[in-house]
Amino acid sequence: MFRDAWGIPHLRAADSLALAYAQGRTTALDRAWQLEVERHRAQGSSAAFLGPDFVAWDRFARQCRLDDTARRCHDALDPETAAWVRAYVDGVNDGLADGASRDGRFARTGHTPTPWEPWVPLAIWIATHILLAGFATKLWRERVARALGDEAITLFATDGPRTAGSNGWLVPGDRTATGSAIIAGDPHRFIEDPGVYQQIRLSCPEYDVLGLAVPGIPGLGHFGHTGTAAWAITHAMADYQDLYAEQVRPTADGDGLEALGPDGVWEPVARHTETLAVAGADPVEVEVLETPRGPVIVHEDGRTLSLRYPPRVRRDLGFATLPALLRARTVADIDRALDGWAEPVNVVHAADSEGGLLHRVAGAVPRRDPANRLRPVPAWDRRYAWQGWSQTPAEPVQGFAVMANARGIASPLGVEFAPPHRADRIRELLDGSSDWTPKAMADVHRDTLLASAEPLLALLPGLDDLSPEAARLRERLLAWDRHMAAESTDATVFSALRTATVRRIAADPVFAGLADAPTGPEVFHPWLYLVTRIGYALEGLLTTALLPGLDRAAHVRAALEETAAAATPDTPWSEVHRLAPWSALPDPEARWPGLGGDHDCVNCTSSVPGFTDLTARASAARYVWDLARREDSLWAVPLGADGVTGSPHHRDQLPLWARCELIPVVTDWDRLTKEPRA
Repeated sequence: MFRDAWGIPHLRAADSLALAYAQGRTTALDRAWQLEVERHRAQGSSAAFLGPDFVAWDRFARQCRLDDTARRCHDALDPETAAWVRAYVDGVNDGLADGASRDGRFARTGHTPTPWEPWVPLAIWIATHILLAGFATKLWRERVARALGDEAITLFATDGPRTAGSNGWLVPGDRTATGSAIIAGDPHRFIEDPGVYQQIRLSCPEYDVLGLAVPGIPGLGHFGHTGTAAWAITHAMADYQDLYAEQVRPTADGDGLEALGPDGVWEPVARHTETLAVAGADPVEVEVLETPRGPVIVHEDGRTLSLRYPPRVRRDLGFATLPALLRARTVADIDRALDGWAEPVNVVHAADSEGGLLHRVAGAVPRRDPANRLRPVPAWDRRYAWQGWSQTPAEPVQGFAVMANARGIASPLGVEFAPPHRADRIRELLDGSSDWTPKAMADVHRDTLLASAEPLLALLPGLDDLSPEAARLRERLLAWDRHMAAESTDATVFSALRTATVRRIAADPVFAGLADAPTGPEVFHPWLYLVTRIGYALEGLLTTALLPGLDRAAHVRAALEETAAAATPDTPWSEVHRLAPWSALPDPEARWPGLGGDHDCVNCTSSVPGFTDLTARASAARYVWDLARREDSLWAVPLGADGVTGSPHHRDQLPLWARCELIPVVTDWDRLTKEPRA
């Protein structure tokens, strides 16, 4: 193993299996705590050492049967892929004890790692992506329909932030300084400590690839550069998970349950009970049910909902794609590999050194009735059964190819997409030059224009009877350049106005039927809070014709007066818009930086409008892949290469990342430091 000046591992081995082993072992040495947290979250056993706050997730993981689905998918792997995954797991198991000895969190919680089973990487992959397709939004839409009528079911279709998204852009060679393509972008996820992406290089006689790995998963599934070809993804915003409303009754003997199937036949429901161990508290019993549609995730208050998701139906995650991508030399190789991709559904950019370009969707999306995409549907009606699998779209690259979760290539596969602001702004910025270089891409990454501010600001000129203070504030905001720059005090004032507007609209009587606190499983509550939903959907709610009784101008006027009366000091945006990452065991000594940007900026640092200016979701990595010279590529992660708190490379990239700066990719082995085997 070698490392560069940032502690990033560069691994070299005699063959692909030895390299997979080395990747697993190195990841365990650097990130043992992270691996164990993710492993136990996937298995629904994290509360056993992290305590009662993790019971809600563990219950969901057990009820969704995440670990059992991973076992089934692993059993269905072809022998070559299974051996490759096994080699990675062997490496993890060999490095866990040494990695745990470096990290004091094991002693603090009393947790001791035990050997991984070969399907654990598949379980981590499922757990990481189970909530990305937005099935929980269907619970919200059903609630909206009950409160406001079926015609309002997509009223809150924010085309807005979820738990994940991304920017990505592909600049063909005719618009670069070298004549070769550049691929750049950044995945948006909840920022975690340790980080969710791991910079790494994997080299053996068969291939030499660098990119961003997901700790716990072999290979480089999302972002990689093989030297002659490179790829990157964004979340396609496809809808591929369904909720079924089930009719359930006791069996005739009273010992079991059965559910009404689509042919009018009562079908058996698999049923058993599992026990969650909870550190510092009593064990928790979890009833696990599964109908022929899928695992039951809600079974209370006379309501039963089952979840149908592709990996459990197909017994396939597309893991055979991972080693195939490492071997890719051309765009055609990447395209063929992605034909086998399954979970999650992504939009892909790829390019090669011969001028090949690719823009496509990859993943498994079922064909079914359009109603399935909107809300829970009756399990007993055959109309809503799955009918095979959709074709994934592809488009030729004409000019710049941009992917930013907006409507576009993946539109036929989804319901809610991101607003067009990020995608439009990236195209506008790219159009400003015809000789792009990797270093210049940082200017795109850091852009802070907030186009979604327009509907709120557009209401200000029409307001009358304002106090002198509110009138002055209005003039200030109308003169603002609409950039959520870190140093901008106007951005802070705009956010205060936005917050006041969101809260006043949420209190309007028209939304009274949605104002109650969420009920049902706790893991779905983030999707069901009215203030959060209005905050993300504000742009649409200020312009929709579906709410004739909502006096928007009155709410904005009152919010403007409130903001003016608060006499907010001229505080730079970065002082209130600070990073607030998630950690399974938070570091009380951590101090996190302030940031520029906002949820509709290219520099996508998501706060929750109306709730907090802190940001928990942002760029989980940034990358620039140069197809002319791989050594001119650039990258950065929010923290650093090492997952151990207090180590030299735990947070050494954080200051650069906060400024949207990038560090060079190193490819010359002579510039690396060889590390003796621990």
